[in-house]
Amino acid sequence: MTSFSVESVPLRDEQLEIWSRANPRAANWPVVYTLTGGSSVYVGESLNMLGRAKQHRASPEKRGLETAHVVVDETFNKSACLDLESFLIRLFSGDGAFQVLNRNDGVIDADYYRRGDYQTTFAAVFDELRALGLFSRSIPQIENSDLFKLSPFKALTQEQAIAVEDILEGVFEDLGTDATSTSVVRGAPGTGKTVVAIFLVKLLVDIAAGRELEEASSDSLFSDFFAPGYGEVLEGIRIGLVIPQQSLRKSVENVFKKTPGLDPSMVLTPFQVGSSPEQFDLLIVDEAHRLSIRASQASGFQNRDFKRITESLFGSDDVSKTQLDWIRRKSRHQVLLLDEAQAIRPGDLPLETTTALVEEAGMAGRLYPLTSQMRIRSDEDYVGYVRAALNGNGTPRGFAGYDLRFFDDFGTMRSEILARDDEHGLARLVAGYAWPWNSQTDKAAFDVVIDGIELQWNQRIVDWISSPTSRDEVGSIHTVQGYDLNYAGVIIGPDVGVDPSSGNVVFRREKYFDKRGKRNNPTLGITYSDEDLLKLVINIYVVLLTRGIRGTYVYVVDPLLRDRLRPFFDRAHVSTAAS
Repeated sequence: MTSFSVESVPLRDEQLEIWSRANPRAANWPVVYTLTGGSSVYVGESLNMLGRAKQHRASPEKRGLETAHVVVDETFNKSACLDLESFLIRLFSGDGAFQVLNRNDGVIDADYYRRGDYQTTFAAVFDELRALGLFSRSIPQIENSDLFKLSPFKALTQEQAIAVEDILEGVFEDLGTDATSTSVVRGAPGTGKTVVAIFLVKLLVDIAAGRELEEASSDSLFSDFFAPGYGEVLEGIRIGLVIPQQSLRKSVENVFKKTPGLDPSMVLTPFQVGSSPEQFDLLIVDEAHRLSIRASQASGFQNRDFKRITESLFGSDDVSKTQLDWIRRKSRHQVLLLDEAQAIRPGDLPLETTTALVEEAGMAGRLYPLTSQMRIRSDEDYVGYVRAALNGNGTPRGFAGYDLRFFDDFGTMRSEILARDDEHGLARLVAGYAWPWNSQTDKAAFDVVIDGIELQWNQRIVDWISSPTSRDEVGSIHTVQGYDLNYAGVIIGPDVGVDPSSGNVVFRREKYFDKRGKRNNPTLGITYSDEDLLKLVINIYVVLLTRGIRGTYVYVVDPLLRDRLRPFFDRAHVSTAAS
């Protein structure tokens, strides 16, 4: 299916008229088009390209656009055009060469007749637009970028769309009253919680800007919220996106910097929220399970600030108050995106707190579960399978289309990860914090040493995955939680093993080097047992083992645990089990 053409037309009335007279599909055929000018791009679809182009010329924000590139195909229909429009918006947003002027109306990732054939055409359309200078990188290069993965222009799954729509309805119902509310979006690794968070912020900003549809249409998923009246409700609204993890927060700030209507200042730390002199109308908190209780912070300044903020907000230094309490005190409405099973440090919100949040939201009708796996290329429950394997439960089985391998030789696994990186990019080694970080103070020192192979931990925390030295380093949990890889080479270190006498999986405190990951909490009178810390370390390995989109490779240091886990991750074994 290669019947398309890309026709370039100056965005001026006389040229548009000449083009339309020569092209019978200009005013009565579904097409997709891009409008470019300066550093901006707009992507649209229409049954009447000539009429739509005239509307765009009358729009103040599009007056600087100079050229239309119209994709015409005799086989196009409305569904295919909506899909191509969404495809190009996502790629423009991920490429970063242009600022995307599109409003975030919402597109569901919906199937339609012969979609696979059309998507082959879409790739060819991209190649032609790239040849015209509209893209600076290939599709794989764009799809590997944080700008693409964290784009606010993602096509939503059905359950993501339902969550966003229901949250919006609740927000608009409550904002005109004195009501307060807490909504919870709950999902396992890879279900798209961060996508929902970023999408919500962009959608609310666009609605608040009062940008009405240029033609009456119900094609856009959230078009009803752009009707008159909704923008007025959001007038002057103060919205913030709170992200506890430094690395993910910096990546999202970069996306907001390149997206019209968004600003990096909207992306906040919990400390910035607590210290803000103003109240927020709505705070959206991604990875809310990583909010902190009163515990040892990353620096003395943060320990001091935790006390100061709590005193300011509650009148005294109540050590039972958490960053979640700050969030609730500083905002009328909250949307919390969380997974109770992704807490990785004793200082994270305890399980009883996140469980109570889920229960409260469920009783209030504001709980939105995400269950569809967006990351792992497998239809089976791979995330649950990994957790069961690490906990000594479950039955080995296969995962069709997913490259799952187990290695007894670390050097071989590293060579295979490097080969996958050469082929697809974003293939990295990651590990539990089971080796000291010697290279933090001695840049010539090695950290992770296995089978005579000497490697260093990640030499940067922010945007480590894309850093030029990352393929030759080992990433910790703090560099990859919330991110995607194409392939993850996971090293399960000596911090966990099998007790020969009991046969149980155990935590080895002396082999765990995250100081804040095992420190007791004298302020709250909490002493963490090895069993308590084992649960958190298992959570860490579940996160590491669920980063890979295309595949996961596994090496286990402890010999007894290696024998225990081999049947679950050995490709030959699980393929046999699957058959």
